[in-house]
Amino acid sequence: MIPLYVVGHKNPDTDSIAAAIGYAWLLRERDGENAVACRAGTLRAQTEFALKHFGADTPMLLEDASPRFRAIANPVKPLAPDSPLSEAWRLSALNGRVMPVVDGSGLPVGMVTSQSVFNYLSQHLDMTDRPFRDLIRVPAGLACDSNVPKFRTNDRISDHRDRIIHTQYDDFWVVDSDGRYSGTCRRADMTQPPRMRLVLVDHNEANQAVNGLEEADLLEVLDHHRLGTVNTTTPISFYVSVVGSTSTLVSERMRLARLTPPPDVAGMLLSGLLSDTLVYKSPTTTQRDRAAGLWLAWMAFGVDDAEAKLDAYGEELLRAGADVVGRTAEELVSGDFKSFESGRNRFGVAQIEVTSFVPVKDRYDDIRAALNALCQQRGLEFAGLMITDITQDTSLLVATGNQKYLERLPFSRKAEGVWDLPGMVSRKKQLLPILLGMLQG
Repeated sequence: MIPLYVVGHKNPDTDSIAAAIGYAWLLRERDGENAVACRAGTLRAQTEFALKHFGADTPMLLEDASPRFRAIANPVKPLAPDSPLSEAWRLSALNGRVMPVVDGSGLPVGMVTSQSVFNYLSQHLDMTDRPFRDLIRVPAGLACDSNVPKFRTNDRISDHRDRIIHTQYDDFWVVDSDGRYSGTCRRADMTQPPRMRLVLVDHNEANQAVNGLEEADLLEVLDHHRLGTVNTTTPISFYVSVVGSTSTLVSERMRLARLTPPPDVAGMLLSGLLSDTLVYKSPTTTQRDRAAGLWLAWMAFGVDDAEAKLDAYGEELLRAGADVVGRTAEELVSGDFKSFESGRNRFGVAQIEVTSFVPVKDRYDDIRAALNALCQQRGLEFAGLMITDITQDTSLLVATGNQKYLERLPFSRKAEGVWDLPGMVSRKKQLLPILLGMLQG
Protein backbone atom coordinates (compact mmCIF):
# COMPACT_ATOMS: atom_id res chain seq x y z
CA MET A 1 0.00 0.00 0.00
CA ILE A 2 1.27 3.47 -0.90
CA PRO A 3 2.47 5.29 2.26
CA LEU A 4 0.67 8.34 3.60
CA TYR A 5 3.14 10.62 5.38
CA VAL A 6 1.88 12.67 8.33
CA VAL A 7 4.22 15.56 9.07
CA GLY A 8 4.33 18.74 11.11
CA HIS A 9 6.13 22.01 10.48
CA LYS A 10 9.83 22.75 10.13
CA ASN A 11 11.70 23.22 13.42
CA PRO A 12 9.16 20.89 15.03
CA ASP A 13 8.00 21.40 18.58
CA THR A 14 6.55 18.70 20.81
CA ASP A 15 2.96 19.27 19.63
CA SER A 16 4.02 18.96 16.00
CA ILE A 17 5.75 15.63 16.64
CA ALA A 18 3.02 14.30 18.93
CA ALA A 19 0.24 15.20 16.49
CA ALA A 20 2.07 13.39 13.68
CA ILE A 21 2.50 10.28 15.84
CA GLY A 22 -1.10 10.33 17.05
CA TYR A 23 -2.76 11.10 13.73
CA ALA A 24 -0.71 8.50 11.86
CA TRP A 25 -1.85 5.92 14.44
CA LEU A 26 -5.47 7.00 14.01
CA LEU A 27 -5.30 6.84 10.20
CA ARG A 28 -3.89 3.32 10.42
CA GLU A 29 -6.44 2.09 12.94
CA ARG A 30 -9.53 3.88 11.64
CA ASP A 31 -8.95 4.02 7.88
CA GLY A 32 -6.49 1.19 7.23
CA GLU A 33 -3.99 3.63 5.75
CA ASN A 34 -0.28 2.90 5.60
CA ALA A 35 0.27 6.11 7.57
CA VAL A 36 3.82 7.04 8.59
CA ALA A 37 4.58 9.63 11.27
CA CYS A 38 7.31 12.05 10.17
CA ARG A 39 9.26 15.06 11.40
CA ALA A 40 10.46 17.93 9.23
CA GLY A 41 13.51 18.77 11.31
CA THR A 42 15.64 18.07 14.36
CA LEU A 43 14.01 17.07 17.63
CA ARG A 44 14.18 19.41 20.61
CA ALA A 45 15.30 18.38 24.07
CA GLN A 46 11.75 18.51 25.39
CA THR A 47 10.45 16.23 22.64
CA GLU A 48 13.29 13.77 23.17
CA PHE A 49 12.42 13.73 26.86
CA ALA A 50 8.79 12.89 26.07
CA LEU A 51 9.70 10.16 23.56
CA LYS A 52 12.03 8.53 26.06
CA HIS A 53 9.58 8.89 28.94
CA PHE A 54 6.81 7.05 27.09
CA GLY A 55 9.03 4.71 25.05
CA ALA A 56 7.64 6.04 21.77
CA ASP A 57 9.39 5.63 18.43
CA THR A 58 11.05 8.67 16.87
CA PRO A 59 9.24 9.66 13.66
CA MET A 60 11.20 9.35 10.43
CA LEU A 61 12.94 12.46 9.11
CA LEU A 62 11.23 13.97 6.06
CA GLU A 63 12.87 17.22 4.98
CA ASP A 64 11.78 17.21 1.35
CA ALA A 65 8.66 15.78 -0.32
CA SER A 66 9.97 16.02 -3.88
CA PRO A 67 9.94 12.72 -5.82
CA ARG A 68 13.31 10.95 -5.70
CA PHE A 69 14.82 8.50 -8.13
CA ARG A 70 14.29 5.66 -5.68
CA ALA A 71 10.55 6.05 -6.37
CA ILE A 72 10.97 5.25 -10.08
CA ALA A 73 13.84 2.76 -9.90
CA ASN A 74 12.88 -0.54 -11.54
CA PRO A 75 15.09 -3.24 -10.01
CA VAL A 76 15.49 -5.29 -13.20
CA LYS A 77 17.63 -8.31 -12.38
CA PRO A 78 20.97 -7.53 -14.02
CA LEU A 79 23.29 -9.84 -15.93
CA ALA A 80 26.97 -10.44 -15.27
CA PRO A 81 29.44 -9.08 -17.85
CA ASP A 82 30.33 -12.62 -19.00
CA SER A 83 26.70 -13.61 -19.71
CA PRO A 84 26.14 -14.31 -23.41
CA LEU A 85 24.81 -11.49 -25.50
CA SER A 86 22.05 -13.77 -26.73
CA GLU A 87 20.67 -14.05 -23.19
CA ALA A 88 20.71 -10.27 -22.72
CA TRP A 89 18.99 -9.83 -26.07
CA ARG A 90 16.34 -12.43 -25.22
CA LEU A 91 15.56 -10.93 -21.79
CA SER A 92 15.44 -7.42 -23.23
CA ALA A 93 12.90 -8.50 -25.82
CA LEU A 94 10.90 -10.42 -23.19
CA ASN A 95 10.75 -7.54 -20.71
CA GLY A 96 10.53 -4.73 -23.20
CA ARG A 97 13.34 -2.95 -21.37
CA VAL A 98 17.05 -2.47 -21.65
CA MET A 99 19.23 -5.11 -19.98
CA PRO A 100 21.58 -3.83 -17.28
CA VAL A 101 25.00 -5.43 -16.99
CA VAL A 102 26.55 -5.21 -13.52
CA ASP A 103 29.86 -6.54 -12.21
CA GLY A 104 30.35 -8.72 -9.14
CA SER A 105 30.67 -5.73 -6.79
CA GLY A 106 27.37 -4.24 -7.94
CA LEU A 107 28.86 -1.49 -10.10
CA PRO A 108 27.19 -0.78 -13.47
CA VAL A 109 29.16 -1.90 -16.53
CA GLY A 110 26.71 -0.85 -19.21
CA MET A 111 23.27 -1.41 -20.68
CA VAL A 112 22.46 -3.77 -23.53
CA THR A 113 20.15 -1.80 -25.80
CA SER A 114 19.00 -2.35 -29.36
CA GLN A 115 21.39 0.40 -30.42
CA SER A 116 24.36 -1.07 -28.54
CA VAL A 117 23.74 -4.51 -30.07
CA PHE A 118 23.38 -2.99 -33.54
CA ASN A 119 26.60 -1.07 -33.11
CA TYR A 120 28.51 -4.15 -31.94
CA LEU A 121 27.19 -6.45 -34.66
CA SER A 122 27.74 -3.87 -37.37
CA GLN A 123 31.37 -3.47 -36.41
CA HIS A 124 32.09 -7.18 -36.22
CA LEU A 125 30.08 -8.30 -39.24
CA ASP A 126 32.24 -6.00 -41.30
CA MET A 127 35.42 -7.51 -39.96
CA THR A 128 34.84 -11.26 -39.71
CA ASP A 129 33.23 -14.19 -41.46
CA ARG A 130 32.12 -15.80 -38.20
CA PRO A 131 28.53 -17.05 -38.18
CA PHE A 132 25.92 -14.83 -36.55
CA ARG A 133 25.32 -17.42 -33.84
CA ASP A 134 28.92 -17.08 -32.72
CA LEU A 135 28.70 -13.31 -32.57
CA ILE A 136 25.75 -13.36 -30.17
CA ARG A 137 27.58 -15.78 -27.87
CA VAL A 138 30.10 -13.09 -26.95
CA PRO A 139 29.97 -11.66 -23.39
CA ALA A 140 27.22 -9.10 -22.95
CA GLY A 141 29.78 -6.79 -21.38
CA LEU A 142 31.35 -6.32 -24.83
CA ALA A 143 28.13 -5.22 -26.51
CA CYS A 144 26.68 -2.81 -23.95
CA ASP A 145 26.59 0.97 -23.77
CA SER A 146 28.88 2.12 -20.97
CA ASN A 147 27.97 5.81 -21.24
CA VAL A 148 24.40 5.69 -19.91
CA PRO A 149 23.82 8.53 -17.38
CA LYS A 150 23.54 7.63 -13.69
CA PHE A 151 21.36 9.14 -10.97
CA ARG A 152 21.51 8.57 -7.22
CA THR A 153 18.50 7.09 -5.47
CA ASN A 154 18.21 10.15 -3.22
CA ASP A 155 18.53 12.72 -6.01
CA ARG A 156 15.49 14.90 -6.63
CA ILE A 157 14.06 14.12 -10.05
CA SER A 158 13.14 17.76 -10.64
CA ASP A 159 16.80 18.76 -10.31
CA HIS A 160 17.73 16.69 -13.38
CA ARG A 161 14.85 17.25 -15.78
CA ASP A 162 16.73 19.87 -17.83
CA ARG A 163 19.64 17.49 -18.24
CA ILE A 164 17.34 14.74 -19.45
CA ILE A 165 15.72 16.98 -22.05
CA HIS A 166 19.08 17.47 -23.75
CA THR A 167 20.26 13.85 -23.78
CA GLN A 168 19.71 11.18 -26.43
CA TYR A 169 19.03 8.47 -23.89
CA ASP A 170 15.64 7.10 -22.90
CA ASP A 171 16.89 4.72 -20.16
CA PHE A 172 19.10 5.53 -17.18
CA TRP A 173 20.89 3.96 -14.23
CA VAL A 174 19.68 4.47 -10.66
CA VAL A 175 22.51 3.85 -8.20
CA ASP A 176 22.94 4.11 -4.43
CA SER A 177 25.23 6.51 -2.58
CA ASP A 178 28.19 4.18 -3.28
CA GLY A 179 27.46 4.05 -6.99
CA ARG A 180 26.11 0.49 -6.87
CA TYR A 181 23.19 -0.67 -8.96
CA SER A 182 19.66 -0.07 -7.62
CA GLY A 183 17.64 -0.23 -10.83
CA THR A 184 16.89 1.50 -14.09
CA CYS A 185 14.40 4.19 -15.04
CA ARG A 186 12.99 5.64 -18.23
CA ARG A 187 12.61 9.17 -19.46
CA ALA A 188 8.83 8.77 -19.26
CA ASP A 189 9.14 7.78 -15.58
CA MET A 190 10.78 11.11 -14.86
CA THR A 191 8.10 13.27 -16.46
CA GLN A 192 5.32 11.99 -14.21
CA PRO A 193 6.87 10.33 -11.14
CA PRO A 194 4.66 9.04 -8.33
CA ARG A 195 3.92 11.90 -5.94
CA MET A 196 4.28 11.58 -2.18
CA ARG A 197 0.95 11.61 -0.29
CA LEU A 198 0.98 14.07 2.62
CA VAL A 199 -1.10 15.12 5.61
CA LEU A 200 0.03 18.33 7.33
CA VAL A 201 -0.51 18.73 11.07
CA ASP A 202 0.07 21.75 13.33
CA HIS A 203 0.55 24.21 10.42
CA ASN A 204 -1.07 25.36 7.21
CA GLU A 205 1.45 27.83 5.75
CA ALA A 206 3.67 26.80 2.84
CA ASN A 207 6.75 28.57 4.23
CA GLN A 208 6.55 26.44 7.38
CA ALA A 209 5.94 23.19 5.51
CA VAL A 210 8.35 20.50 4.38
CA ASN A 211 10.33 21.44 1.25
CA GLY A 212 8.96 20.19 -2.07
CA LEU A 213 5.34 20.46 -0.93
CA GLU A 214 4.32 21.68 -4.39
CA GLU A 215 5.56 18.38 -5.87
CA ALA A 216 3.51 16.23 -3.47
CA ASP A 217 -0.19 15.37 -3.20
CA LEU A 218 -1.52 17.15 -0.12
CA LEU A 219 -4.61 15.30 1.13
CA GLU A 220 -5.42 16.91 4.46
CA VAL A 221 -4.56 19.67 6.94
CA LEU A 222 -5.26 19.48 10.69
CA ASP A 223 -4.24 22.59 12.61
CA HIS A 224 -4.99 25.19 15.30
CA HIS A 225 -3.14 28.25 13.95
CA ARG A 226 -4.16 31.28 11.92
CA LEU A 227 -4.94 30.77 8.24
CA GLY A 228 -2.02 31.19 5.88
CA THR A 229 -3.15 28.40 3.64
CA VAL A 230 -1.18 26.42 1.11
CA ASN A 231 -2.35 26.22 -2.49
CA THR A 232 -3.74 22.93 -3.77
CA THR A 233 -4.82 21.71 -7.20
CA THR A 234 -7.67 19.57 -5.88
CA PRO A 235 -10.08 19.85 -2.92
CA ILE A 236 -8.69 18.54 0.36
CA SER A 237 -9.91 17.95 3.90
CA PHE A 238 -9.01 21.11 5.83
CA TYR A 239 -9.76 21.48 9.53
CA VAL A 240 -8.62 24.32 11.78
CA SER A 241 -10.11 24.90 15.21
CA VAL A 242 -9.48 27.26 18.11
CA VAL A 243 -7.83 25.04 20.71
CA GLY A 244 -4.50 25.10 22.49
CA SER A 245 -2.83 22.27 20.56
CA THR A 246 -3.20 20.07 17.52
CA SER A 247 -2.81 17.10 19.88
CA THR A 248 -6.20 18.08 21.29
CA LEU A 249 -7.77 17.82 17.83
CA VAL A 250 -6.20 14.40 17.25
CA SER A 251 -7.43 13.07 20.59
CA GLU A 252 -10.95 14.35 19.86
CA ARG A 253 -10.98 12.43 16.59
CA MET A 254 -9.83 9.31 18.40
CA ARG A 255 -12.72 9.61 20.85
CA LEU A 256 -15.16 10.25 18.02
CA ALA A 257 -13.94 7.05 16.35
CA ARG A 258 -14.19 5.23 19.72
CA LEU A 259 -10.57 4.19 19.54
CA THR A 260 -8.30 3.91 22.57
CA PRO A 261 -4.67 4.82 21.87
CA PRO A 262 -1.87 2.79 23.47
CA PRO A 263 -0.02 4.43 26.38
CA ASP A 264 2.93 5.61 24.28
CA VAL A 265 0.70 7.35 21.72
CA ALA A 266 -1.55 8.82 24.43
CA GLY A 267 1.51 9.96 26.36
CA MET A 268 2.96 11.76 23.36
CA LEU A 269 -0.36 13.49 22.61
CA LEU A 270 -0.58 14.53 26.25
CA SER A 271 2.97 15.89 25.97
CA GLY A 272 2.08 17.92 22.90
CA LEU A 273 -1.02 19.32 24.59
CA LEU A 274 0.77 20.24 27.84
CA SER A 275 3.70 21.76 25.98
CA ASP A 276 1.61 24.01 23.74
CA THR A 277 -0.70 25.13 26.56
CA LEU A 278 2.15 25.48 29.11
CA VAL A 279 0.24 23.03 31.31
CA TYR A 280 -2.96 25.08 30.85
CA LYS A 281 -1.30 28.44 31.73
CA SER A 282 -1.34 29.73 28.16
CA PRO A 283 -4.27 31.97 27.13
CA THR A 284 -4.77 29.62 24.18
CA THR A 285 -6.06 26.94 26.57
CA THR A 286 -9.72 25.94 26.21
CA GLN A 287 -12.04 23.59 28.05
CA ARG A 288 -11.61 21.20 25.15
CA ASP A 289 -7.88 21.05 25.93
CA ARG A 290 -8.53 20.29 29.57
CA ALA A 291 -11.03 17.55 28.71
CA ALA A 292 -8.64 16.04 26.17
CA GLY A 293 -5.76 16.25 28.65
CA LEU A 294 -7.63 14.32 31.33
CA TRP A 295 -8.71 11.63 28.85
CA LEU A 296 -5.15 11.25 27.54
CA ALA A 297 -3.82 11.10 31.11
CA TRP A 298 -6.17 8.18 31.78
CA MET A 299 -4.80 6.40 28.73
CA ALA A 300 -1.17 7.20 29.54
CA PHE A 301 -1.07 6.82 33.34
CA GLY A 302 -4.23 4.94 34.26
CA VAL A 303 -7.32 6.33 35.98
CA ASP A 304 -5.96 6.37 39.53
CA ASP A 305 -4.47 9.79 40.44
CA ALA A 306 -4.39 10.72 36.75
CA GLU A 307 -4.74 14.47 37.40
CA ALA A 308 -1.92 14.53 39.95
CA LYS A 309 0.32 12.54 37.60
CA LEU A 310 -0.58 14.91 34.76
CA ASP A 311 0.47 17.96 36.79
CA ALA A 312 3.72 16.37 37.93
CA TYR A 313 4.62 15.21 34.45
CA GLY A 314 3.70 18.61 32.99
CA GLU A 315 6.21 20.37 35.23
CA GLU A 316 8.91 17.86 34.27
CA LEU A 317 8.12 18.33 30.60
CA LEU A 318 8.35 22.13 30.69
CA ARG A 319 11.61 22.06 32.57
CA ALA A 320 13.05 19.56 30.09
CA GLY A 321 12.67 22.19 27.38
CA ALA A 322 13.77 25.19 29.44
CA ASP A 323 17.51 24.57 29.72
CA VAL A 324 19.49 27.00 27.52
CA VAL A 325 22.92 26.27 28.98
CA GLY A 326 25.30 25.06 26.29
CA ARG A 327 23.08 26.18 23.41
CA THR A 328 24.55 28.70 20.98
CA ALA A 329 22.73 31.88 20.03
CA GLU A 330 22.15 30.38 16.57
CA GLU A 331 20.51 27.34 18.16
CA LEU A 332 18.33 29.52 20.38
CA VAL A 333 16.92 31.56 17.49
CA SER A 334 16.52 28.72 15.01
CA GLY A 335 15.11 25.96 17.21
CA ASP A 336 11.50 27.20 17.16
CA PHE A 337 11.61 29.83 14.42
CA LYS A 338 8.54 30.53 12.31
CA SER A 339 8.26 32.88 9.34
CA PHE A 340 5.14 34.94 8.69
CA GLU A 341 3.88 37.24 5.95
CA SER A 342 1.72 40.34 6.00
CA GLY A 343 1.23 41.76 2.53
CA ARG A 344 4.72 42.10 1.09
CA ASN A 345 6.38 42.08 4.49
CA ARG A 346 8.04 38.94 5.80
CA PHE A 347 9.18 38.55 9.38
CA GLY A 348 10.00 35.76 11.79
CA VAL A 349 9.68 35.03 15.49
CA ALA A 350 11.36 32.29 17.48
CA GLN A 351 10.44 31.28 21.02
CA ILE A 352 12.31 29.61 23.86
CA GLU A 353 11.17 28.76 27.36
CA VAL A 354 13.33 29.34 30.44
CA THR A 355 12.91 29.08 34.19
CA SER A 356 14.78 32.35 34.68
CA PHE A 357 15.98 35.24 32.48
CA VAL A 358 19.38 35.17 34.20
CA PRO A 359 21.05 32.67 31.79
CA VAL A 360 20.21 34.85 28.76
CA LYS A 361 20.56 38.41 30.04
CA ASP A 362 24.26 38.57 29.11
CA ARG A 363 23.67 37.09 25.64
CA TYR A 364 21.44 39.70 24.04
CA ASP A 365 24.15 40.95 21.64
CA ASP A 366 24.88 37.42 20.41
CA ILE A 367 21.17 36.73 20.03
CA ARG A 368 20.63 39.90 17.98
CA ALA A 369 23.60 38.97 15.77
CA ALA A 370 22.08 35.54 15.14
CA LEU A 371 18.69 37.11 14.40
CA ASN A 372 20.30 39.58 12.01
CA ALA A 373 21.91 36.67 10.15
CA LEU A 374 18.48 35.06 9.80
CA CYS A 375 17.05 38.30 8.41
CA GLN A 376 19.75 38.43 5.75
CA GLN A 377 19.51 34.74 4.87
CA ARG A 378 15.72 34.71 4.53
CA GLY A 379 15.01 38.23 3.33
CA LEU A 380 13.06 39.27 6.45
CA GLU A 381 12.09 42.80 7.48
CA PHE A 382 12.76 41.90 11.10
CA ALA A 383 13.17 38.89 13.36
CA GLY A 384 12.69 38.36 17.06
CA LEU A 385 13.21 35.84 19.84
CA MET A 386 10.44 35.59 22.43
CA ILE A 387 12.00 34.43 25.70
CA THR A 388 9.27 33.08 27.99
CA ASP A 389 9.79 32.53 31.71
CA ILE A 390 7.48 29.60 32.46
CA THR A 391 7.75 30.15 36.22
CA GLN A 392 6.67 33.81 36.12
CA ASP A 393 4.34 33.65 33.08
CA THR A 394 6.02 36.56 31.33
CA SER A 395 8.35 37.15 28.38
CA LEU A 396 11.02 39.31 26.82
CA LEU A 397 11.42 40.06 23.12
CA VAL A 398 14.88 40.39 21.58
CA ALA A 399 14.59 41.73 18.04
CA THR A 400 16.56 43.20 15.16
CA GLY A 401 15.89 44.34 11.61
CA ASN A 402 14.27 47.31 9.89
CA GLN A 403 14.14 50.11 12.45
CA LYS A 404 10.93 51.63 11.08
CA TYR A 405 9.10 48.55 12.31
CA LEU A 406 10.99 48.07 15.56
CA GLU A 407 10.31 51.69 16.54
CA ARG A 408 6.58 50.98 16.27
CA LEU A 409 6.60 48.11 18.75
CA PRO A 410 4.04 48.96 21.47
CA PHE A 411 6.17 47.59 24.31
CA SER A 412 8.42 49.19 26.90
CA ARG A 413 12.11 48.94 26.01
CA LYS A 414 14.12 47.09 28.61
CA ALA A 415 17.53 47.38 26.93
CA GLU A 416 18.96 47.96 23.47
CA GLY A 417 16.98 45.71 21.13
CA VAL A 418 15.09 44.15 24.08
CA TRP A 419 11.42 44.73 24.97
CA ASP A 420 9.36 43.71 28.00
CA LEU A 421 6.25 41.57 27.36
CA PRO A 422 4.57 41.40 30.78
CA GLY A 423 2.02 38.59 31.08
CA MET A 424 2.69 37.27 27.57
CA VAL A 425 3.43 33.60 27.08
CA SER A 426 1.80 32.81 23.72
CA ARG A 427 3.47 33.75 20.44
CA LYS A 428 0.41 32.68 18.48
CA LYS A 429 -2.38 34.37 20.43
CA GLN A 430 -0.67 37.30 22.15
CA LEU A 431 2.44 38.46 20.26
CA LEU A 432 1.67 37.58 16.64
CA PRO A 433 -1.64 39.53 16.43
CA ILE A 434 0.16 42.65 17.69
CA LEU A 435 2.95 42.29 15.12
CA LEU A 436 0.50 41.69 12.27
CA GLY A 437 -1.59 44.66 13.34
CA MET A 438 1.52 46.82 13.45
CA LEU A 439 2.40 45.88 9.87
CA GLN A 440 -1.13 46.38 8.61
CA GLY A 441 -1.69 49.66 10.42
